[in-house]
Amino acid sequence: MSVNKFKYKKDFQLESGKHLPGIEVAYHTFGKLNAHKNNVIWVCHALTANSDVLDWWSGLFGEECYFNEEEHFIVCANVLTSAYGSTHPLSTNPAIGEPYYLDFPQCSIRDIVKAHQLLADHLGIEQIKVIIGGSLGGQQALEWSISQPERINHAILIATNAKSSPWLIAFNESQRLSIAADPTFYNNTPNGGANGLKAARSIALLSYRGYQTYNVTQQDNNDDLLDEYKASSYQSYQGDKLVKRFNAYSYWYLSKAMDSHNVGRGRESVEAALALVKAKTLVIGISSDILYPVVEQHYLAKHIEGATYVEFDSIYGHDSFLIETEILTKTVAAFLSGANGKIVKLHTA
Repeated sequence: MSVNKFKYKKDFQLESGKHLPGIEVAYHTFGKLNAHKNNVIWVCHALTANSDVLDWWSGLFGEECYFNEEEHFIVCANVLTSAYGSTHPLSTNPAIGEPYYLDFPQCSIRDIVKAHQLLADHLGIEQIKVIIGGSLGGQQALEWSISQPERINHAILIATNAKSSPWLIAFNESQRLSIAADPTFYNNTPNGGANGLKAARSIALLSYRGYQTYNVTQQDNNDDLLDEYKASSYQSYQGDKLVKRFNAYSYWYLSKAMDSHNVGRGRESVEAALALVKAKTLVIGISSDILYPVVEQHYLAKHIEGATYVEFDSIYGHDSFLIETEILTKTVAAFLSGANGKIVKLHTA
């Protein structure tokens, strides 16, 4: 299914006080809005994903999956600053007729959510039955549940937090330092910073997976090796793979957006902000996640009234929310069928 474009032609005010002279939001929809307008599933994607949720979250979304287009009206919108169709640093700056590059204004999680709220208005969506997201997507889902609590009926927050931790920000800064170390990043060309982006992706992968993951998936079974290790080639391959589909400028600004996440900013406190959530909320933690450790999900579940907390084990760390779709399906199905208020720990097979 082809991507759609929503064009907002008015000035788009950013949280920073700066503005964009209009924005575009790329999005996909699957299925149809029913007569009661109560079957909307809104998906918030993670860092470098796109709006085609059936492509990157198959097993949870798709034909014969729990979230399918026969029953639901599924919407997934690409985030501002991303390389997949929404307004981003390589978009044309109308003031000069050339791409923004590093003149692009910094966007926050709240700016991203605000753009998607405008899209929801455009699509005639008054109520969202379920908003779901992991990582950066979970940050968006939470912020939306706070800023428009009456609009969200159920929120599913996976491997995410109420406020970006110093640990998370340090990982992101290390990646930006890698990008900045590539002198081509400052050349303002579409491929600028490509080698830096490759190195940044290598750093990111260490936070997405972990010691156990690499021991299982990248172990060499040759005790005579002196070089050309499996783990080394994996890091290089994954870096090249991202460079082919993304750009360093979008990655830079997206990591800044992730850093900005703090539901307490401009509100009484983080706890007071979480108390604004009215949606029935499922919080899912992953025991092996080193980027968003489960203590952060415990905090969410404690301060969101009536929240259900579920934790599961997996060797895949933070990336488990994209991989362990069978256990996610069972967990989500149990929650939406009415189970709530219990702390549960699950184990993958």
